[in-house]
Amino acid sequence: MDQHDVPLQQQAAVVMTGGGARVAYQVGVMRALAELLPGHRACPFPIICGTSAGAVNAAVLAADAQNFRRGVRRLMTVWKNIHVDHVYRADAYGALGNSARWIWTVLTSGAFAEKPVSLLDSSPLARLITRDLDFDAIGRNIDAGNLTAFSVTCSGYTSGQSVTFYQGRPGLSDWTRARRVGVAMRIAREHLLASSALPFIFPPVRINHEFFGDGSMRQIAPISPALHLGAQKLLVIGVGRQLGPQARRVAAARSPSLAQIAGHALNSIFLDSLEVDLERLQRINRTLEIIPQEILERSRYPLRRVEFRVISPSVDLEKIALEYADELPRTIRMLLRTIGGLRRNASVLLSYLLFERGYCRALIRLGYQDTMSRKEELTTFLAHTAVV
Repeated sequence: MDQHDVPLQQQAAVVMTGGGARVAYQVGVMRALAELLPGHRACPFPIICGTSAGAVNAAVLAADAQNFRRGVRRLMTVWKNIHVDHVYRADAYGALGNSARWIWTVLTSGAFAEKPVSLLDSSPLARLITRDLDFDAIGRNIDAGNLTAFSVTCSGYTSGQSVTFYQGRPGLSDWTRARRVGVAMRIAREHLLASSALPFIFPPVRINHEFFGDGSMRQIAPISPALHLGAQKLLVIGVGRQLGPQARRVAAARSPSLAQIAGHALNSIFLDSLEVDLERLQRINRTLEIIPQEILERSRYPLRRVEFRVISPSVDLEKIALEYADELPRTIRMLLRTIGGLRRNASVLLSYLLFERGYCRALIRLGYQDTMSRKEELTTFLAHTAVV
């Protein structure tokens, strides 16, 4: 059966959130799912939504939507052998020179800046994406019915909007909500670079007439794009440990370092809005359960229950990052040490920037284990998704 003929309410979406090097965890989740599901089948998620570094993982799955296991193998190959210099320049000139230029631009209020500046140079990531991704394959998978839609979310620095660029089958419509819009457009390398441009750390990217940065900024509703694209089921893969309602507070012995503040800001960008959005979805689902069906049918507002599952790390990733900090190139370690980024209480920033083999492999293992611990639940959840 062609997915164009499958009712949208039967289709599942995967939402791959951002988080720098932390998104290696998503690869372990996908590896486990590929083992749990029958082989030689299309991706179990006709709708694939990615943000920030998660958008790069999502693009690989979208390009190989006709063969899920092959797409997962490609992800495994990249992340099991990754190094910092595949993502950003770590040599003395590239790291320290870029940082000095960024500081100079700040001090001069940008008076002498001819192009976007940032703490680190992400040109290696651009080369990696160009080498390993076939963007034309995304369109071919949509035409063949292997994929309903693929989306990438970016944040506009001028408009202040969260913009979801999507590529999908005919019949999908743009949307406009408070501070967020959906725009149909062929996805290209620039969208992935913009979506993964961590604020201050990586340079913004121009798309058409506006500069865009990391898609997790201003993204107040991370699961919204999947719903607008027609998903009835959601698998959300986070990169932060889900906290209980009463998170433990610890007395602080001294004021936070620059790295600790930066890590706190990144967690706010990548983790907080997802937890709030999932809580909102759960509350809507519970409300719909107590509303009589006839009232729902008479309502002009398209209310519907959305089944979802969340997979997130069972261990704090910053603790794992500390174990592998020595894998970083010397220049990056020196830069992090200068701002207090190698202290035990300030390793969050490290966990986002540690694109090194040992750390990423540890995250892949954790994602695999966390998923396999719920294999019966997830196998049942994905049993009736719309795939070719």
